[in-house]
Amino acid sequence: MQNRIRELREEKKMTQIRLSIELEVAQETISAYENGRHYPSVASLLKMAILFNSSMDYIMGVSEIRLPVKEDALSQKEATALSLFRDLSENQKEKVLGFMQGMLG
Repeated sequence: MQNRIRELREEKKMTQIRLSIELEVAQETISAYENGRHYPSVASLLKMAILFNSSMDYIMGVSEIRLPVKEDALSQKEATALSLFRDLSENQKEKVLGFMQGMLG
């Protein structure tokens, strides 16, 4: 978790002080989050998720998916492809991804 908060903060070119102002906590608290000494509250996590355009799971290191795709935002073809892809074995998924990357050249 500590690396994600720092990574996201630095990606936004924010200082710890600026993030502390956004979250309404002390700068020392941000340092503690980034060094794994304390966990953020749900309220702070929600604010960070909005600020960093990221899921709370990603911020906490629970998921590698930064921002889940909302399936209703997909076209019909995209939704069908995603549904089919999810039914594949891991080996089949690797093959499909390799094929797609090959098509893109």
